[in-house]
Amino acid sequence: MKVYQTKNVFQALQDRLKVIFRDFENVLVAFSAGKDSGVLLNAAYDYATKTGQLDKLAFYYQDYEAGYKYCHEYAKRTFENLNGCRRYWLCLPHRAACAVSMHQTSWIPWDADQKEIWCRNMPEGDYVVNEENCPFPFTKGEKGFDVRVNFARWFGVTEGRTAVLVGLRADESLSRLAAITSQHRSEMHKGLRYSKTVDGNTVNFYPLYDWATEDIWTANAKFSWDYNRLYDKFYQAGMSLPQMRTASPFHACGQESLKFYRAIDPEMWGRMVSRVNGVNFTGIYGGTTAMGWRTLSKPRHFTWEQYAKWLIDTLPEETKKTIVHNIERIQKEWETKGHGRNPRVIATMEKEGIVLEKTGVHDKRNTKPGFYETVRIKSGIPDETSIPIFRKCPSWKGVCITILKNDFTCQYMGVGRSKKMMEARKLTLEKFKNL
Repeated sequence: MKVYQTKNVFQALQDRLKVIFRDFENVLVAFSAGKDSGVLLNAAYDYATKTGQLDKLAFYYQDYEAGYKYCHEYAKRTFENLNGCRRYWLCLPHRAACAVSMHQTSWIPWDADQKEIWCRNMPEGDYVVNEENCPFPFTKGEKGFDVRVNFARWFGVTEGRTAVLVGLRADESLSRLAAITSQHRSEMHKGLRYSKTVDGNTVNFYPLYDWATEDIWTANAKFSWDYNRLYDKFYQAGMSLPQMRTASPFHACGQESLKFYRAIDPEMWGRMVSRVNGVNFTGIYGGTTAMGWRTLSKPRHFTWEQYAKWLIDTLPEETKKTIVHNIERIQKEWETKGHGRNPRVIATMEKEGIVLEKTGVHDKRNTKPGFYETVRIKSGIPDETSIPIFRKCPSWKGVCITILKNDFTCQYMGVGRSKKMMEARKLTLEKFKNL
């Protein structure tokens, strides 16, 4: 439930920064060159300057090599103009998600073995961190997320107790809203819901969580803060606010807007086409039925199950193994464990002929109001369903769309991390826990 206050979001941000700077030795801002992290960094810098605490402030930028030139130009201006604080520009060969190719489920920016096809030269400056001078434990091919976690852990151990500021806003998606409002959250700094304790030295904070997009641009205008000029190009291109994303162009969330690269940054587009297989196809067809949106049609002589299995047979062997494994996970979980669904969804499933085992038990994993009965599917994955969100009810049509979106982890269908993935993550965290 939302609770409205008399103070505006900027005043609330100032109060949160006061607590953060008071309680921590260091304040580390995760800067992505996007609109949200840019406002957060500028606000933190102004607050630190005004209160004489600039020595506490630091920020870092994880560079993905490819991407709009405007992002890197904005990052360069930021590193040059925000003086007096510690700065880290990470140019490391980490593993990044790739949803534009059926042959590459990931790619490695700044890979020295592929230097001849880098999209741009490595930036220069004493703040640049690469393989040659990386101060924290790093292995080529680590996930980009793990690099950020390990960097923050190293920073906290080396510099002292650290608050990591992240420009997450709840109105961007339901998952981000859940990150703040979930009733299962317990590890918080002094009970503050916009915080998450990572370890003894590091706490994440989301002080912009209640800001709207309009608040971001109001702040930039009111305080004359610099921002990424890419958003001007987006606006001129007629893009809606939700489309204006600065995410890694090869990531699933950037597929639909990938086509804008050709018009907005044609020089970078030419380099990207040779950098990762499948970029041109996604740039042309991203957001269309060819990329697997819900209006997808199938060959008439196929059922959706047959079409899905035909698509799977066309995949490279390793990719095929991954998606088959995840489909089997979906089938097994729905058959044995089940999921909580509200009466309306259950009624729709039964009306469409899906055989359900109704347990009469509320699914405790659900935090929404109302009764969400745990049900199990006993008739197998249906060929198609009118339920529009595939994670609410699986279908073979959903599998087809997932494949055509190159979402081989099946996140589109609600698959979380596997036990093997969680164990690998746990081992990584344990490795750096006591640095």
